[in-house]
Amino acid sequence: MTTTHYTGEERKKRIFAIVGASSGNLVEWFDFYVYAFCAIYFAPAFFPSDNPTVQLVNTAGVFAAGFLMRPIGGWLFGRVADKHGRKNSMMISVLMMCFGSLVIAFLPTYANIGVWAPIILLLARLFQGLSVGGEYGTTATYMSEVALRGQRGFFASFQYVTLIGGQLLAVLTVVILQQFLDEPELKAWGWRIPFVVGAVAAVISLLLRRTLEETSTAETRADKDAGSIASLFKNHTAAFITVLGYTAGGSLIFYTFTTYMQKYLVNTAGMHAKTASYIMTGALFCYMCMQPLFGMLADRIGRRKSMLWFGALGALCVFPILIALKTVTSPFLAFVLITLALAIVSLYTSISGLVKAEMFPPQVRALGVGLAYAVANAIFGGSAEYVALQLKAGGSENTFYWYVTVMMVIAFLFSLRLPKEPKYLHQDH
Repeated sequence: MTTTHYTGEERKKRIFAIVGASSGNLVEWFDFYVYAFCAIYFAPAFFPSDNPTVQLVNTAGVFAAGFLMRPIGGWLFGRVADKHGRKNSMMISVLMMCFGSLVIAFLPTYANIGVWAPIILLLARLFQGLSVGGEYGTTATYMSEVALRGQRGFFASFQYVTLIGGQLLAVLTVVILQQFLDEPELKAWGWRIPFVVGAVAAVISLLLRRTLEETSTAETRADKDAGSIASLFKNHTAAFITVLGYTAGGSLIFYTFTTYMQKYLVNTAGMHAKTASYIMTGALFCYMCMQPLFGMLADRIGRRKSMLWFGALGALCVFPILIALKTVTSPFLAFVLITLALAIVSLYTSISGLVKAEMFPPQVRALGVGLAYAVANAIFGGSAEYVALQLKAGGSENTFYWYVTVMMVIAFLFSLRLPKEPKYLHQDH
């Protein structure tokens, strides 16, 4: 392992930079998922219908639209980050998320402004989708560049610590509100509170990010290829395809065992919704805590080995784990199986941003990372739940297990393409 000596002051500065960058990540994901968790309460206010399912389908459609904006966000913010600096890109993205949350928090209902209510809600979500699509690539790039050498895997893992933390905080906020407000109050105005909380947290993150030091240089920002999509595809096509290849499987398995798993436990395993919520809250908390440990492991064994283990174990274990969960009756056993699956996913997510950043030179790094992630995430991650439910409805649920398994084999094959020593942001082991 390469040892790099840092002064105490330099270490402190870099750790603060990691905190500042990841704080915005937490806020972005909190705001994005609060929508999903509050939808059951605000759906009637924007989509009046006698059928609650129709209301939820409409709000889910607006949620999905946010995913479709991610590739545009990945391209736009990647370009800004490479051409005008990582710091500027991160500040704009968190500011946009703040604005989107405030719009939703104070948006008049259908009863007040008619059809404009769902239209403005959709626009706010598209705005937030654009923001979160740009957040990943820029934050991953910044954290990879600022992390301490020899400990890059450990420090870069905090991107997913805060990503999962944002989801958990969104759940926790809703649970706390449920203790103090009854259902009519939550439907009338209580659902607005989490969006206000998210907007305030975004302002705090913005203030933190303002103090960060830029990691890109004036020279790379002035480069004629900086932020150029033409240059990315002309000179780094192989790297882009490699990142796209393993991110497709990574996104699919991540959403299978996080956002879809709660519905799977209820609809397929037949568990009570409250029990499924407890299981998933506990599993996600363990998953969040695992990230730094797997980041440290990658620092010791190398990012490429970590990715290969991820692909291999995912291909071997996804099918049996999902089959076992299909008939599980013990909540504890369900928790153990999901946590085991998330441990396999952690081999990827703990170093996800870093292993992508190592594939591109600084002048197109944020663009390459952000766009490849956003495209794979929108196609394979965003559709995971829909594909699973459609196959279940068609009576071939097991086909979904094979689909995830095949994508993990593909992730393994693309991980084989990773160089033992990356050309950019050299390995630390």
